[in-house]
Amino acid sequence: MISKIHSIVPYGFEGKLVEVEGDQNRGLPAFNIVGMANKTINEAKERVRSAIVNSGFSFPDKKVTINLAPAELLKDGAYLDLPIALAILTLSGQLIKNDTALKAFVGELSLNGEIKPLKGIINIVETAKIAGYNEIYVPIKNLAQASLVSGITIYGVETLQKLYLALKNQLSLPMPGANKDFRRIEIKEGEVILDHIRGQKLAKRAMEIAIAGHHNILISGPPGAGKTLLAKAAANLLPELTPSEMVEITKIYSLAGLSTDEIITERPFRNPHHTASATSIIGGGAIAAPGEISLAHKGILFLDEIPEFPRSVLEALRQPLEDKEISISRANRKTTYPADFMLVATMNPCPCGYLGDPAHECKCTETQIQNYKKKLSGPLFDRIDMNITVEKVSNEELRAPVLAKNHEHNVVKNTITGAILRQKTRYGWDGIYNSSLSSFQVSQKLKLEPSAEKLLNSASEKLNLSARSYFKTIKVAQTIADLDGSEIIKQSHLAEALTYRKR
Repeated sequence: MISKIHSIVPYGFEGKLVEVEGDQNRGLPAFNIVGMANKTINEAKERVRSAIVNSGFSFPDKKVTINLAPAELLKDGAYLDLPIALAILTLSGQLIKNDTALKAFVGELSLNGEIKPLKGIINIVETAKIAGYNEIYVPIKNLAQASLVSGITIYGVETLQKLYLALKNQLSLPMPGANKDFRRIEIKEGEVILDHIRGQKLAKRAMEIAIAGHHNILISGPPGAGKTLLAKAAANLLPELTPSEMVEITKIYSLAGLSTDEIITERPFRNPHHTASATSIIGGGAIAAPGEISLAHKGILFLDEIPEFPRSVLEALRQPLEDKEISISRANRKTTYPADFMLVATMNPCPCGYLGDPAHECKCTETQIQNYKKKLSGPLFDRIDMNITVEKVSNEELRAPVLAKNHEHNVVKNTITGAILRQKTRYGWDGIYNSSLSSFQVSQKLKLEPSAEKLLNSASEKLNLSARSYFKTIKVAQTIADLDGSEIIKQSHLAEALTYRKR
């Protein structure tokens, strides 16, 4: 008799179907697993045996062989513990084939039969839905994340024994509750907002434009000028997540093992240290895990003191900044993760940080200054939409009283919300910002008044703008027009956008 249990394993940003086949033959008692199983799955033999016995079932006293099909697919992780246990229970007659027909199962077993949560549960449920399964059984702690996928019946399983009783129609298993209206959490005490930053009016304006259009921005200035505070305040100005964005972000965090039982309801703000490796930033490793640029998907990737990062790391950002995704190739697989993030970077004017500061003498040589600035290559800088310089805040501005609590922050947040709504109306779908447009879409969808077009052509020749910079200037100008409530890019909008292209 052959038993067959259906399961799924995550594979990159998708999932792969796996059939767990079981067979028992005469001979000395043995338990073998074949089908390109790694060490974790081979160790499942001991977990499954103990879980079956400790749950009150009997383990067959025969030669048991488990095959994981397709055999050429490398299987990794403990996702197949539960399907293997069910295959053995079916082989031994404790379950019948109809109990598990048209159903999919995933779960890691503990020695006492408890079912532990897994990484990548959204990948698994989405794949089961596409494959046409009627039901899927997942660890109960994964139930919240699994509920983000609609169109398939999902059950949360706590133990092997309770699953057995449910398959025999003797027990009801938990199912996802009613969909909740996830809202962005209100600003907490201690979080940085624009009102906490004294002065820097032009920098705040630039950050408002960057967030409204999802533009990459570089902030340069001396130590203590408020560069880092500006970046942290930007996290609280980001718009609320749409339902589809919530699924994408939660899916990535689940795959990375950073969240298995929670739904991500806020846009990410990732702040890796400059000692981080290229693999941790871009993604990779033996199983091609998502990196910081994917964990920042639909949010902000903040690189504080960007010249301090290794050049290899910075150059690796060029392709995902352009394509909004990253493809990681390994000998046995190629994985593509989304990486649609907004880059916020800061840097000092020189290694010591005091170039041009009247209160401090700069001790850097001209060669040191040039080498410091060259760490940010031309091709990478060309992919940054906005570049601003901040000055040190005066003592008068530092002592100025705050007029009203959260007043400035709320005004800017409302203006950004209005600009994003105009972009949604113009492009017809969520998640598309001005910065996302291709050069062809810029030509088709954005309109410049004649004086603005004349100014752009003149500035393009004088500033020697590349084709990429040319279109980025138009996209930033469109965001300024959206903030201004204008349907057409005016000369004033383009003039302001050009001020953010200097280096």
